Amino acid sequence: MTRGLWPDPAGRALGLNPDDQALDEWFLAYATRAYRGDFAFVTGALNAPEGVNILGNASLIGLGLLFAPLTLAFGAPVTFAVVTGFNLAANGAGWYLLFARTAGLHRIAALVGGAFCGFAPGMVSQSNGHLHMTAAWLAPPIVWCVVMLAREQRRAVRRGLLLGGLAAAQFFLGEEVLFLTVITLGLFCLAFAATARPALRTVLPTLGTGLGVALAVVVALLAYPLWVQFRGPQSASGGVFGPAFFSADLKSFTAISPLSLAGGESAAQLASGPAEYTSFFGAPVLVVVLGATVWMWRRPSVVACTVVSIVLFALSLGPHIVVGHHRTDQRGPYALLDGLPVFEWALPARFALAAIPLLAFVVAQVVHAALTQTETLKLLVPVAVTASLVPLAPLPLPTVPRAPVPKFFTEGYWRGCAPRDGTIVPVPLPDSQDPQAMRWAAATGVAFATPQGWFIGPYGDGGHAAVGIFPRPTSRLLQRAAVNGTAPALTDADRVALRRDIAYWHASCFVLADGQKGAGALKSTLDALLGPGERVADVWIWRAPR
Repeated sequence: MTRGLWPDPAGRALGLNPDDQALDEWFLAYATRAYRGDFAFVTGALNAPEGVNILGNASLIGLGLLFAPLTLAFGAPVTFAVVTGFNLAANGAGWYLLFARTAGLHRIAALVGGAFCGFAPGMVSQSNGHLHMTAAWLAPPIVWCVVMLAREQRRAVRRGLLLGGLAAAQFFLGEEVLFLTVITLGLFCLAFAATARPALRTVLPTLGTGLGVALAVVVALLAYPLWVQFRGPQSASGGVFGPAFFSADLKSFTAISPLSLAGGESAAQLASGPAEYTSFFGAPVLVVVLGATVWMWRRPSVVACTVVSIVLFALSLGPHIVVGHHRTDQRGPYALLDGLPVFEWALPARFALAAIPLLAFVVAQVVHAALTQTETLKLLVPVAVTASLVPLAPLPLPTVPRAPVPKFFTEGYWRGCAPRDGTIVPVPLPDSQDPQAMRWAAATGVAFATPQGWFIGPYGDGGHAAVGIFPRPTSRLLQRAAVNGTAPALTDADRVALRRDIAYWHASCFVLADGQKGAGALKSTLDALLGPGERVADVWIWRAPR
Protein backbone atom coordinates (compact mmCIF):
# COMPACT_ATOMS: atom_id res chain seq x y z
CA MET A 1 0.00 0.00 0.00
CA THR A 2 2.80 2.46 0.77
CA ARG A 3 5.16 1.38 -2.00
CA GLY A 4 4.61 4.62 -3.91
CA LEU A 5 6.35 6.55 -1.11
CA TRP A 6 9.42 4.37 -0.78
CA PRO A 7 11.48 5.24 -3.89
CA ASP A 8 11.99 8.71 -2.36
CA PRO A 9 10.00 9.44 0.83
CA ALA A 10 11.14 13.08 0.90
CA GLY A 11 10.33 13.55 -2.79
CA ARG A 12 7.01 11.70 -2.91
CA ALA A 13 3.64 12.61 -1.41
CA LEU A 14 0.19 11.10 -1.10
CA GLY A 15 -1.55 12.15 -4.29
CA LEU A 16 -4.97 12.42 -2.65
CA ASN A 17 -3.96 14.47 0.40
CA PRO A 18 -0.43 15.95 0.27
CA ASP A 19 -1.34 18.89 2.51
CA ASP A 20 -2.30 16.76 5.52
CA GLN A 21 0.88 14.77 4.96
CA ALA A 22 2.91 17.99 5.26
CA LEU A 23 1.09 18.78 8.50
CA ASP A 24 1.66 15.25 9.86
CA GLU A 25 5.36 15.45 9.07
CA TRP A 26 5.62 18.76 10.93
CA PHE A 27 3.97 17.21 14.00
CA LEU A 28 6.21 14.12 13.83
CA ALA A 29 9.28 16.36 13.66
CA TYR A 30 8.06 18.63 16.46
CA ALA A 31 7.72 15.63 18.79
CA THR A 32 11.48 15.01 18.53
CA ARG A 33 12.01 18.23 20.52
CA ALA A 34 10.86 16.29 23.59
CA TYR A 35 14.14 14.35 23.39
CA ARG A 36 15.99 17.60 24.12
CA GLY A 37 13.50 18.67 26.79
CA ASP A 38 11.82 21.34 24.68
CA PHE A 39 8.24 20.19 24.06
CA ALA A 40 5.02 21.93 25.08
CA PHE A 41 1.31 21.51 24.41
CA VAL A 42 1.21 25.13 23.22
CA THR A 43 4.09 26.15 20.99
CA GLY A 44 5.17 29.22 19.06
CA ALA A 45 7.11 27.08 16.61
CA LEU A 46 4.13 27.41 14.26
CA ASN A 47 1.98 30.50 13.80
CA ALA A 48 4.75 32.56 15.39
CA PRO A 49 4.52 34.43 17.66
CA GLU A 50 0.99 33.56 18.88
CA GLY A 51 1.52 29.84 18.59
CA VAL A 52 -0.64 26.76 18.20
CA ASN A 53 -2.49 24.61 20.74
CA ILE A 54 -1.09 21.20 19.84
CA LEU A 55 -3.88 19.33 21.65
CA GLY A 56 -6.51 21.25 19.70
CA ASN A 57 -5.13 19.70 16.51
CA ALA A 58 -4.62 16.15 15.28
CA SER A 59 -1.06 16.45 16.50
CA LEU A 60 0.26 12.84 16.58
CA ILE A 61 1.93 13.36 19.96
CA GLY A 62 2.01 9.67 20.84
CA LEU A 63 3.18 8.52 17.41
CA GLY A 64 5.73 11.32 17.28
CA LEU A 65 7.26 10.38 20.63
CA LEU A 66 7.20 6.65 19.89
CA PHE A 67 8.86 6.99 16.49
CA ALA A 68 11.12 9.94 17.37
CA PRO A 69 14.35 7.86 17.09
CA LEU A 70 13.36 6.94 13.53
CA THR A 71 12.57 10.58 12.73
CA LEU A 72 15.86 11.78 14.16
CA ALA A 73 17.78 9.17 12.16
CA PHE A 74 16.01 9.34 8.80
CA GLY A 75 13.63 12.31 8.80
CA ALA A 76 9.90 12.85 9.12
CA PRO A 77 9.00 11.66 5.57
CA VAL A 78 10.44 8.20 6.29
CA THR A 79 8.60 8.05 9.61
CA PHE A 80 5.37 9.05 7.88
CA ALA A 81 5.75 6.23 5.35
CA VAL A 82 6.55 3.69 8.07
CA VAL A 83 3.69 4.73 10.36
CA THR A 84 1.17 4.73 7.50
CA GLY A 85 1.74 1.02 6.97
CA PHE A 86 2.45 0.17 10.60
CA ASN A 87 -0.89 1.48 11.86
CA LEU A 88 -2.93 -0.74 9.54
CA ALA A 89 -0.84 -3.84 10.21
CA ALA A 90 -0.90 -3.26 13.98
CA ASN A 91 -4.68 -2.77 13.92
CA GLY A 92 -5.16 -6.07 12.12
CA ALA A 93 -2.76 -7.92 14.40
CA GLY A 94 -4.45 -6.57 17.54
CA TRP A 95 -7.94 -7.60 16.48
CA TYR A 96 -6.66 -11.00 15.29
CA LEU A 97 -5.25 -11.69 18.75
CA LEU A 98 -8.49 -10.56 20.41
CA PHE A 99 -10.63 -12.74 18.15
CA ALA A 100 -8.35 -15.78 18.39
CA ARG A 101 -7.35 -15.73 22.05
CA THR A 102 -10.09 -13.87 23.89
CA ALA A 103 -13.08 -14.84 21.75
CA GLY A 104 -11.61 -18.29 21.07
CA LEU A 105 -12.31 -18.24 17.35
CA HIS A 106 -10.66 -20.53 14.82
CA ARG A 107 -7.37 -19.00 13.66
CA ILE A 108 -8.54 -18.77 10.07
CA ALA A 109 -11.72 -17.02 11.19
CA ALA A 110 -9.71 -14.68 13.41
CA LEU A 111 -7.32 -13.96 10.54
CA VAL A 112 -10.22 -13.01 8.26
CA GLY A 113 -11.67 -10.71 10.93
CA GLY A 114 -8.31 -9.15 11.78
CA ALA A 115 -7.52 -8.49 8.12
CA PHE A 116 -10.86 -6.77 7.66
CA CYS A 117 -10.24 -4.59 10.74
CA GLY A 118 -6.81 -3.58 9.50
CA PHE A 119 -7.56 -3.02 5.83
CA ALA A 120 -11.26 -2.18 5.56
CA PRO A 121 -11.93 0.56 2.97
CA GLY A 122 -12.54 3.13 5.70
CA MET A 123 -9.14 2.54 7.30
CA VAL A 124 -7.37 2.54 3.95
CA SER A 125 -9.10 5.81 3.10
CA GLN A 126 -8.03 7.41 6.39
CA SER A 127 -4.43 6.42 5.60
CA ASN A 128 -4.41 9.39 3.22
CA GLY A 129 -2.88 11.73 5.78
CA HIS A 130 -5.02 10.91 8.84
CA LEU A 131 -2.54 8.94 10.94
CA HIS A 132 -4.41 9.97 14.11
CA MET A 133 -7.42 7.98 12.85
CA THR A 134 -5.54 4.86 11.77
CA ALA A 135 -3.55 4.70 15.04
CA ALA A 136 -6.28 2.53 16.57
CA TRP A 137 -4.12 -0.41 17.64
CA LEU A 138 -4.78 0.18 21.36
CA ALA A 139 -8.52 -0.33 20.83
CA PRO A 140 -8.24 -4.17 20.96
CA PRO A 141 -6.39 -4.11 24.33
CA ILE A 142 -8.97 -1.64 25.66
CA VAL A 143 -11.77 -3.99 24.61
CA TRP A 144 -9.86 -6.91 26.15
CA CYS A 145 -9.72 -5.13 29.51
CA VAL A 146 -13.47 -4.53 29.53
CA VAL A 147 -14.21 -8.13 28.47
CA MET A 148 -11.98 -9.55 31.16
CA LEU A 149 -13.51 -7.28 33.82
CA ALA A 150 -16.92 -8.68 32.90
CA ARG A 151 -15.74 -12.26 32.49
CA GLU A 152 -13.58 -12.81 35.60
CA GLN A 153 -14.45 -11.76 39.13
CA ARG A 154 -10.88 -10.89 40.12
CA ARG A 155 -8.02 -8.48 39.46
CA ALA A 156 -10.48 -5.64 39.04
CA VAL A 157 -8.07 -2.98 40.33
CA ARG A 158 -5.11 -4.20 38.29
CA ARG A 159 -7.13 -4.37 35.08
CA GLY A 160 -8.72 -1.02 35.86
CA LEU A 161 -5.26 0.53 36.13
CA LEU A 162 -4.29 -1.05 32.82
CA LEU A 163 -7.52 0.13 31.18
CA GLY A 164 -6.99 3.68 32.40
CA GLY A 165 -3.39 3.69 31.20
CA LEU A 166 -4.38 2.39 27.78
CA ALA A 167 -7.13 5.00 27.46
CA ALA A 168 -4.69 7.78 28.36
CA ALA A 169 -2.17 6.46 25.83
CA GLN A 170 -4.84 6.30 23.13
CA PHE A 171 -5.73 9.92 23.89
CA PHE A 172 -2.27 10.95 22.74
CA LEU A 173 -2.28 8.54 19.78
CA GLY A 174 -5.66 9.65 18.49
CA GLU A 175 -8.27 11.31 20.67
CA GLU A 176 -11.07 10.77 18.15
CA VAL A 177 -10.37 7.04 18.11
CA LEU A 178 -10.69 6.97 21.90
CA PHE A 179 -13.99 8.87 21.66
CA LEU A 180 -15.38 6.41 19.11
CA THR A 181 -14.11 3.41 21.10
CA VAL A 182 -15.82 4.58 24.30
CA ILE A 183 -19.10 5.28 22.47
CA THR A 184 -19.05 1.90 20.74
CA LEU A 185 -18.13 -0.05 23.86
CA GLY A 186 -20.92 1.62 25.81
CA LEU A 187 -23.48 0.82 23.11
CA PHE A 188 -22.25 -2.77 22.83
CA CYS A 189 -22.45 -3.36 26.58
CA LEU A 190 -26.04 -2.09 26.62
CA ALA A 191 -27.03 -4.19 23.60
CA PHE A 192 -25.29 -7.30 24.95
CA ALA A 193 -26.90 -6.88 28.38
CA ALA A 194 -30.34 -6.53 26.77
CA THR A 195 -29.77 -9.59 24.58
CA ALA A 196 -27.88 -11.95 26.88
CA ARG A 197 -29.39 -10.79 30.17
CA PRO A 198 -26.35 -11.84 32.19
CA ALA A 199 -26.37 -12.12 35.93
CA LEU A 200 -25.74 -8.43 36.56
CA ARG A 201 -25.23 -8.98 40.27
CA THR A 202 -22.23 -11.11 39.39
CA VAL A 203 -20.81 -8.88 36.64
CA LEU A 204 -21.41 -5.36 37.90
CA PRO A 205 -19.24 -5.34 41.07
CA THR A 206 -16.03 -6.29 39.27
CA LEU A 207 -16.84 -4.33 36.13
CA GLY A 208 -17.89 -1.28 38.12
CA THR A 209 -14.75 -1.38 40.27
CA GLY A 210 -12.48 -1.74 37.25
CA LEU A 211 -14.20 1.06 35.33
CA GLY A 212 -14.08 3.30 38.39
CA VAL A 213 -10.34 2.74 38.79
CA ALA A 214 -9.84 3.35 35.06
CA LEU A 215 -11.80 6.60 35.25
CA ALA A 216 -9.68 7.77 38.20
CA VAL A 217 -6.49 7.03 36.25
CA VAL A 218 -7.80 8.86 33.19
CA VAL A 219 -8.78 11.90 35.24
CA ALA A 220 -5.39 11.98 36.95
CA LEU A 221 -3.44 11.67 33.70
CA LEU A 222 -5.60 13.73 31.36
CA ALA A 223 -7.10 16.50 33.50
CA TYR A 224 -4.36 18.99 32.62
CA PRO A 225 -4.11 18.08 28.90
CA LEU A 226 -7.89 18.36 28.56
CA TRP A 227 -7.83 21.75 30.27
CA VAL A 228 -5.14 22.92 27.85
CA GLN A 229 -7.11 21.60 24.90
CA PHE A 230 -10.44 23.21 25.76
CA ARG A 231 -9.51 26.17 27.99
CA GLY A 232 -5.79 26.77 27.60
CA PRO A 233 -3.92 29.28 25.42
CA GLN A 234 -4.91 29.23 21.74
CA SER A 235 -7.83 26.88 22.48
CA ALA A 236 -10.89 27.28 20.28
CA SER A 237 -14.58 26.67 20.84
CA GLY A 238 -16.85 24.89 18.41
CA GLY A 239 -16.08 22.45 15.65
CA VAL A 240 -14.28 23.74 12.59
CA PHE A 241 -15.73 21.18 10.15
CA GLY A 242 -19.48 21.19 9.51
CA PRO A 243 -21.27 17.92 10.37
CA ALA A 244 -23.59 18.35 7.38
CA PHE A 245 -20.61 18.24 5.00
CA PHE A 246 -18.81 15.35 6.70
CA SER A 247 -21.78 12.97 6.76
CA ALA A 248 -22.14 9.57 5.12
CA ASP A 249 -24.27 9.27 2.00
CA LEU A 250 -26.89 6.54 2.36
CA LYS A 251 -25.81 5.03 -0.96
CA SER A 252 -22.17 4.84 0.13
CA PHE A 253 -22.77 1.82 2.39
CA THR A 254 -23.33 -0.46 -0.60
CA ALA A 255 -20.68 1.22 -2.78
CA ILE A 256 -17.11 0.00 -3.37
CA SER A 257 -14.36 2.46 -2.46
CA PRO A 258 -12.30 3.87 -5.35
CA LEU A 259 -9.27 2.74 -3.33
CA SER A 260 -10.43 -0.90 -3.45
CA LEU A 261 -9.77 -3.57 -6.06
CA ALA A 262 -13.30 -3.46 -7.52
CA GLY A 263 -13.87 0.25 -6.95
CA GLY A 264 -14.50 2.97 -9.48
CA GLU A 265 -14.06 6.73 -9.51
CA SER A 266 -17.81 7.27 -9.88
CA ALA A 267 -18.30 6.31 -6.22
CA ALA A 268 -16.04 9.17 -5.07
CA GLN A 269 -18.93 11.65 -5.29
CA LEU A 270 -20.60 9.82 -2.38
CA ALA A 271 -17.98 11.08 0.12
CA SER A 272 -16.65 14.48 1.17
CA GLY A 273 -13.14 13.53 0.05
CA PRO A 274 -10.79 10.61 -0.64
CA ALA A 275 -9.79 10.40 3.04
CA GLU A 276 -13.42 9.90 4.11
CA TYR A 277 -14.59 6.70 2.37
CA THR A 278 -15.55 5.58 5.85
CA SER A 279 -18.85 3.86 5.01
CA PHE A 280 -17.89 2.09 1.78
CA PHE A 281 -18.48 -1.48 2.98
CA GLY A 282 -20.03 -2.82 -0.23
CA ALA A 283 -23.32 -4.66 -0.63
CA PRO A 284 -21.76 -8.20 -0.51
CA VAL A 285 -20.27 -7.65 2.98
CA LEU A 286 -23.53 -6.26 4.33
CA VAL A 287 -25.42 -9.25 2.90
CA VAL A 288 -22.96 -11.65 4.57
CA VAL A 289 -23.33 -9.84 7.92
CA LEU A 290 -27.11 -9.90 7.67
CA GLY A 291 -27.15 -13.58 6.76
CA ALA A 292 -24.72 -14.43 9.55
CA THR A 293 -26.87 -12.56 12.08
CA VAL A 294 -30.00 -14.44 11.00
CA TRP A 295 -28.16 -17.76 11.15
CA MET A 296 -26.60 -17.07 14.57
CA TRP A 297 -29.43 -15.07 16.12
CA ARG A 298 -29.09 -17.04 19.35
CA ARG A 299 -25.56 -15.68 19.94
CA PRO A 300 -25.89 -12.44 21.93
CA SER A 301 -22.47 -11.14 20.86
CA VAL A 302 -23.36 -11.43 17.16
CA VAL A 303 -26.75 -9.79 17.58
CA ALA A 304 -25.27 -7.00 19.71
CA CYS A 305 -22.56 -6.31 17.10
CA THR A 306 -25.13 -6.06 14.31
CA VAL A 307 -27.50 -3.84 16.31
CA VAL A 308 -24.73 -1.45 17.36
CA SER A 309 -23.42 -1.34 13.78
CA ILE A 310 -26.85 -0.20 12.61
CA VAL A 311 -26.89 2.51 15.30
CA LEU A 312 -23.42 3.70 14.24
CA PHE A 313 -24.47 3.69 10.59
CA ALA A 314 -27.49 5.82 11.48
CA LEU A 315 -25.32 8.32 13.41
CA SER A 316 -22.87 8.54 10.51
CA LEU A 317 -25.66 9.88 8.28
CA GLY A 318 -25.34 13.23 10.03
CA PRO A 319 -28.00 15.80 10.90
CA HIS A 320 -29.83 15.39 7.56
CA ILE A 321 -29.89 12.23 5.45
CA VAL A 322 -28.11 12.47 2.10
CA VAL A 323 -29.02 10.07 -0.72
CA GLY A 324 -26.99 10.00 -3.91
CA HIS A 325 -25.27 13.29 -3.07
CA HIS A 326 -28.68 14.91 -2.57
CA ARG A 327 -29.48 16.36 0.84
CA THR A 328 -33.02 15.49 1.92
CA ASP A 329 -35.22 17.16 4.53
CA GLN A 330 -35.26 13.97 6.62
CA ARG A 331 -33.37 14.55 9.84
CA GLY A 332 -30.96 11.87 10.99
CA PRO A 333 -30.37 10.60 14.56
CA TYR A 334 -27.19 12.69 14.77
CA ALA A 335 -29.38 15.81 14.83
CA LEU A 336 -30.14 14.95 18.49
CA LEU A 337 -26.41 15.20 19.31
CA ASP A 338 -25.42 18.08 17.05
CA GLY A 339 -23.94 20.96 19.04
CA LEU A 340 -23.45 19.03 22.29
CA PRO A 341 -20.06 19.38 24.01
CA VAL A 342 -17.41 17.08 22.50
CA PHE A 343 -19.84 15.96 19.79
CA GLU A 344 -19.45 19.39 18.18
CA TRP A 345 -15.90 18.36 17.30
CA ALA A 346 -16.91 14.97 15.87
CA LEU A 347 -17.34 14.23 12.17
CA PRO A 348 -20.51 12.11 11.78
CA ALA A 349 -19.20 10.01 8.88
CA ARG A 350 -16.46 8.59 11.10
CA PHE A 351 -18.96 6.79 13.31
CA ALA A 352 -18.99 4.22 10.51
CA LEU A 353 -15.31 3.50 11.24
CA ALA A 354 -16.28 2.24 14.70
CA ALA A 355 -18.51 -0.38 13.07
CA ILE A 356 -15.57 -2.03 11.30
CA PRO A 357 -14.51 -4.29 14.24
CA LEU A 358 -18.15 -5.14 14.92
CA LEU A 359 -18.77 -6.29 11.36
CA ALA A 360 -15.41 -8.08 11.36
CA PHE A 361 -16.41 -10.01 14.49
CA VAL A 362 -19.69 -11.13 12.88
CA VAL A 363 -17.84 -12.23 9.74
CA ALA A 364 -15.23 -14.05 11.84
CA GLN A 365 -17.96 -15.73 13.88
CA VAL A 366 -19.73 -17.07 10.81
CA VAL A 367 -16.45 -18.43 9.39
CA HIS A 368 -15.70 -20.03 12.77
CA ALA A 369 -19.17 -21.58 12.93
CA ALA A 370 -18.83 -22.96 9.41
CA LEU A 371 -15.41 -24.49 10.08
CA THR A 372 -16.83 -26.41 13.01
CA GLN A 373 -19.94 -27.61 11.11
CA THR A 374 -20.51 -30.04 8.23
CA GLU A 375 -18.19 -30.40 5.27
CA THR A 376 -20.63 -28.50 3.04
CA LEU A 377 -20.65 -25.44 5.25
CA LYS A 378 -16.88 -25.60 5.62
CA LEU A 379 -16.68 -24.92 1.91
CA LEU A 380 -19.70 -22.73 1.14
CA VAL A 381 -19.40 -20.15 3.93
CA PRO A 382 -15.67 -19.37 3.52
CA VAL A 383 -16.20 -19.09 -0.25
CA ALA A 384 -19.11 -16.68 0.26
CA VAL A 385 -17.14 -14.59 2.77
CA THR A 386 -14.08 -14.53 0.51
CA ALA A 387 -16.21 -13.47 -2.44
CA SER A 388 -17.60 -10.57 -0.42
CA LEU A 389 -14.19 -9.39 0.82
CA VAL A 390 -11.99 -9.73 -2.27
CA PRO A 391 -13.58 -6.73 -4.05
CA LEU A 392 -12.57 -4.61 -1.03
CA ALA A 393 -8.88 -5.56 -1.23
CA PRO A 394 -6.85 -2.33 -0.97
CA LEU A 395 -4.90 -0.85 -3.83
CA PRO A 396 -1.59 0.99 -3.31
CA LEU A 397 -2.14 4.56 -2.12
CA PRO A 398 -1.76 6.99 -5.07
CA THR A 399 1.39 9.12 -4.83
CA VAL A 400 2.85 12.06 -6.74
CA PRO A 401 6.25 13.79 -6.88
CA ARG A 402 6.78 16.81 -4.64
CA ALA A 403 9.42 19.49 -4.49
CA PRO A 404 12.42 18.50 -2.36
CA VAL A 405 13.20 20.49 0.77
CA PRO A 406 15.97 22.95 -0.14
CA LYS A 407 19.53 22.05 0.83
CA PHE A 408 19.55 25.35 2.68
CA PHE A 409 17.55 23.55 5.38
CA THR A 410 18.63 19.91 5.04
CA GLU A 411 22.35 20.77 5.13
CA GLY A 412 22.19 23.36 7.92
CA TYR A 413 22.79 26.61 5.99
CA TRP A 414 19.74 28.10 7.74
CA ARG A 415 21.78 28.52 10.94
CA GLY A 416 23.58 31.46 9.34
CA CYS A 417 20.23 33.10 8.72
CA ALA A 418 18.51 32.70 12.09
CA PRO A 419 19.36 31.51 15.60
CA ARG A 420 17.85 28.30 16.97
CA ASP A 421 14.16 28.93 17.69
CA GLY A 422 14.39 32.16 15.72
CA THR A 423 11.77 32.91 13.07
CA ILE A 424 12.31 32.24 9.37
CA VAL A 425 9.62 33.50 7.00
CA PRO A 426 9.03 31.18 4.00
CA VAL A 427 8.05 33.02 0.83
CA PRO A 428 5.11 32.87 0.31
CA LEU A 429 3.98 32.03 3.83
CA PRO A 430 2.37 28.61 4.42
CA ASP A 431 -1.40 28.54 4.86
CA SER A 432 -4.37 26.19 4.51
CA GLN A 433 -4.17 26.43 0.72
CA ASP A 434 -0.48 25.48 0.52
CA PRO A 435 1.23 24.31 3.73
CA GLN A 436 4.20 22.67 1.97
CA ALA A 437 6.71 25.21 3.34
CA MET A 438 6.08 23.72 6.79
CA ARG A 439 8.24 20.82 5.57
CA TRP A 440 11.25 23.15 5.70
CA ALA A 441 11.04 23.42 9.48
CA ALA A 442 10.21 19.70 9.78
CA ALA A 443 13.48 18.86 7.99
CA THR A 444 15.40 20.60 10.79
CA GLY A 445 13.47 18.97 13.64
CA VAL A 446 11.43 22.19 13.94
CA ALA A 447 14.52 24.04 15.06
CA PHE A 448 13.10 27.41 14.01
CA ALA A 449 9.69 29.07 14.16
CA THR A 450 7.38 29.62 11.19
CA PRO A 451 4.66 32.28 10.91
CA GLN A 452 1.14 31.29 9.83
CA GLY A 453 0.68 27.65 8.81
CA TRP A 454 -2.00 24.97 8.42
CA PHE A 455 -3.62 24.32 11.81
CA ILE A 456 -6.81 24.82 13.83
CA GLY A 457 -6.91 27.91 16.03
CA PRO A 458 -9.29 30.46 17.60
CA TYR A 459 -9.48 32.71 14.55
CA GLY A 460 -13.13 32.35 13.64
CA ASP A 461 -15.91 34.72 14.67
CA GLY A 462 -15.98 35.18 18.43
CA GLY A 463 -12.91 33.01 18.99
CA HIS A 464 -14.48 29.94 17.38
CA ALA A 465 -12.30 27.34 15.70
CA ALA A 466 -11.01 28.09 12.22
CA VAL A 467 -8.36 26.68 9.91
CA GLY A 468 -5.30 28.94 9.78
CA ILE A 469 -5.07 32.62 10.57
CA PHE A 470 -6.06 35.78 8.73
CA PRO A 471 -2.79 36.73 6.96
CA ARG A 472 -0.93 39.91 7.75
CA PRO A 473 -0.42 42.63 5.09
CA THR A 474 3.03 41.44 3.97
CA SER A 475 1.76 37.88 3.66
CA ARG A 476 -1.14 39.05 1.48
CA LEU A 477 1.24 41.11 -0.64
CA LEU A 478 3.54 38.15 -1.28
CA GLN A 479 0.60 35.86 -1.96
CA ARG A 480 -0.70 38.24 -4.64
CA ALA A 481 2.72 38.30 -6.28
CA ALA A 482 2.88 34.49 -6.33
CA VAL A 483 -0.64 34.07 -7.73
CA ASN A 484 -0.46 36.84 -10.33
CA GLY A 485 3.12 36.16 -11.39
CA THR A 486 3.92 39.87 -11.45
CA ALA A 487 5.49 42.13 -8.83
CA PRO A 488 2.84 44.51 -7.45
CA ALA A 489 3.39 48.25 -7.36
CA LEU A 490 4.70 49.07 -3.89
CA THR A 491 3.65 51.99 -1.72
CA ASP A 492 4.98 53.57 1.44
CA ALA A 493 2.14 51.80 3.28
CA ASP A 494 3.53 48.43 2.11
CA ARG A 495 6.96 49.31 3.52
CA VAL A 496 5.49 50.46 6.83
CA ALA A 497 3.45 47.22 7.02
CA LEU A 498 6.59 45.19 6.30
CA ARG A 499 8.46 46.78 9.23
CA ARG A 500 5.50 46.11 11.52
CA ASP A 501 5.17 42.49 10.36
CA ILE A 502 8.90 41.85 10.83
CA ALA A 503 8.63 43.15 14.38
CA TYR A 504 5.47 41.14 15.03
CA TRP A 505 6.95 37.88 13.71
CA HIS A 506 10.38 38.56 15.30
CA ALA A 507 11.61 37.57 11.85
CA SER A 508 15.29 36.95 11.19
CA CYS A 509 15.09 36.43 7.44
CA PHE A 510 12.88 35.69 4.45
CA VAL A 511 13.62 32.62 2.31
CA LEU A 512 12.56 31.95 -1.29
CA ALA A 513 13.23 28.51 -2.79
CA ASP A 514 14.03 27.73 -6.41
CA GLY A 515 11.06 26.57 -8.43
CA GLN A 516 8.50 28.29 -6.20
CA LYS A 517 5.34 29.38 -8.02
CA GLY A 518 5.77 33.00 -9.05
CA ALA A 519 9.40 32.96 -7.91
CA GLY A 520 10.43 35.76 -10.26
CA ALA A 521 7.69 38.09 -9.05
CA LEU A 522 8.39 37.22 -5.42
CA LYS A 523 12.11 37.92 -5.80
CA SER A 524 11.43 41.26 -7.48
CA THR A 525 9.00 42.20 -4.73
CA LEU A 526 11.41 41.37 -1.91
CA ASP A 527 14.33 43.01 -3.71
CA ALA A 528 12.26 46.21 -3.85
CA LEU A 529 11.27 45.93 -0.19
CA LEU A 530 14.50 44.72 1.44
CA GLY A 531 17.25 45.26 -1.11
CA PRO A 532 19.00 42.69 -3.33
CA GLY A 533 18.64 39.13 -2.10
CA GLU A 534 21.58 36.97 -1.09
CA ARG A 535 22.13 33.60 -2.76
CA VAL A 536 22.83 30.84 -0.20
CA ALA A 537 22.95 27.22 -1.36
CA ASP A 538 19.77 26.75 -3.41
CA VAL A 539 17.63 29.61 -2.03
CA TRP A 540 17.46 33.38 -1.95
CA ILE A 541 17.47 35.03 1.46
CA TRP A 542 16.73 38.54 2.68
CA ARG A 543 17.88 39.40 6.17
CA ALA A 544 15.30 41.33 8.16
CA PRO A 545 16.44 44.81 9.20
CA ARG A 546 16.68 45.42 12.92
